[in-house]
Amino acid sequence: MDKKDNKNQYIIRNLRHDEIGLWEDFLSEAIYVPERVKPPAKEIIELPERKLYIEEFGIRPGDNCLVADFGGKAIGAVWARIMDDYGHVDDETPFIAISLYREYRGQGIGSRMMREMLEQLKAQGYKRASLSVQKTNYAVKMYRKLGFAIVDENEEEYIMVCELQGGAKI
Repeated sequence: MDKKDNKNQYIIRNLRHDEIGLWEDFLSEAIYVPERVKPPAKEIIELPERKLYIEEFGIRPGDNCLVADFGGKAIGAVWARIMDDYGHVDDETPFIAISLYREYRGQGIGSRMMREMLEQLKAQGYKRASLSVQKTNYAVKMYRKLGFAIVDENEEEYIMVCELQGGAKI
């Protein structure tokens, strides 16, 4: 799955085994930090609730990861996993997380990575995908455009689901 974008000269491809070390960077970058708020210490990814996203990745059903590759450098990742965490809907629905280095945001790369992941999950027979997002995160708009709908919320976050069989805008 190497699809090239000539305008931006990046490709979307599967994560390679030798890139597992990038997880810590991408997991750290996936944490939404509002403007004028100091980012949390990188050690936050060592918390058990964060380790769920990457621990022993690739051995469970639903584990998928794509990266955006710009000139041989992974600049972003989107991964899916069935796990009981923030965006858990049921035991058959993969939860999606996305991360893109700041200097590459706002260029459509994240949207394209998400579309590619949704297509991959659909091809694997999954009926839907879920995610959680802070209400103040600018990405909420992108998720809605991709076909995600709010199915639950708390004070700070939305739980969103994208129907892959029939309803998705992918």
